[in-house]
Amino acid sequence: MAVTAGLVASLAFAGPALAAPPPQATGTQSSALVDPPELYVDPFSTTLAAAAGLTGQAKADAELLGSYPTATWLTSGTPAQVETRTADVVGRANAADAIPMLVAYNIPFRDCSQYSAGGATSVAAYKAWIDGVVAGIGDDTAIVILEPDGLGIIPWYTSIEGTLEWCRPAEANPVTAAIDRFDMLNYAVDELGALPGTTVYLDGGHSAWLTVGDNASRLIRAGVQDADGFFVNTSNFQYTANVTAYGSWVSSCIAYVTQVVPLNYSGCPNQYWNGGPATGWSGVAMNNYGVWSAGNPDPALNTSGIDSRYDLILGSVEPSTHYVIDTSRNGRGAWDSPNGVYSDPEEWCNPPGRGLGPRPTLDTGNELVDAHLWIKVPGESDGKCYRGTSGPLDPARGIEDPAAGGWFVQQARELIVQAVPTIP
Repeated sequence: MAVTAGLVASLAFAGPALAAPPPQATGTQSSALVDPPELYVDPFSTTLAAAAGLTGQAKADAELLGSYPTATWLTSGTPAQVETRTADVVGRANAADAIPMLVAYNIPFRDCSQYSAGGATSVAAYKAWIDGVVAGIGDDTAIVILEPDGLGIIPWYTSIEGTLEWCRPAEANPVTAAIDRFDMLNYAVDELGALPGTTVYLDGGHSAWLTVGDNASRLIRAGVQDADGFFVNTSNFQYTANVTAYGSWVSSCIAYVTQVVPLNYSGCPNQYWNGGPATGWSGVAMNNYGVWSAGNPDPALNTSGIDSRYDLILGSVEPSTHYVIDTSRNGRGAWDSPNGVYSDPEEWCNPPGRGLGPRPTLDTGNELVDAHLWIKVPGESDGKCYRGTSGPLDPARGIEDPAAGGWFVQQARELIVQAVPTIP
């Protein structure tokens, strides 16, 4: 695991560091991201590669998006191949005195074999692949986002509520698949975290998905106590305020179940009922389509009840698990699809009318939030979205969407025009 002093020494940046975090309850975490280093803008990014094949406004849009630091996704290859690619990106970034963002996305049964199907073919193959990433980084600095959806979608997993979840691939062993997932993630955390200049974050989903307690239980089983924290909202659209609140609750829950009432995940207040002392124990489910805040006059947007419940159950214990937020496409929040129009709206899949969110930064003003990052590459498609129809057109757009990862000209334009805050 990287440490603050190591980053300062290796990058030799001047300027104030983020405040040192309090001691961790379950490990030796610390925020390794010190401001102001620069996040790396890769001149060989997939965004600028797409721009090379475009003309006119589409080219200008891709070049503009390519001028911001975005993540490099490592999704395949042999251990030797991923080592070479990792070393190339990390080496160029460190030579430029900047920090690269890497996404390790190759775990078996990735995305439960859906739009982004693929991944290593066995536990041993995955560990060898991670070894390649580790060797490619070496002693250089890097931020590693470890397996988006890796904890949100687990094959043959039974949640803390006792529900066997929907991801049940026939080729996966129902007895060992979930155990293997945690084994692989713990291995990756240990190996990446042992590097002197690497910060590593685990999948923390987003505020419209898992309950706080369920999320915390998965993170702890995956080794978050040995990582630098977790990431939220990757490839999703939830408002920054909402996922900031959600992340703080997950961090508070981790503190609660490790320091106050061990393993009492069901005792962690969550977003699906927001009552608490501050609201006279009156509560409703949080509404994901508006901006959350403390004291909001709309009960479904008011975080005060949950905040006050954590204050009550934590007492003097302080949450200390850090997190980062993907703000690449959340400027206008999640798409509230029209009622009754689509049998499966697929609100996560190339929703129309979205905008870029806050720009990438390591200075968030929140001691638990290490960074706002563009993890999902804005302008790249989520996949061919049919919204319950037989396709091939996306009925919300009237066109055929590019395959997952393909450049989406129309979406890139939308993201720029509707960015919040606006693009200069």
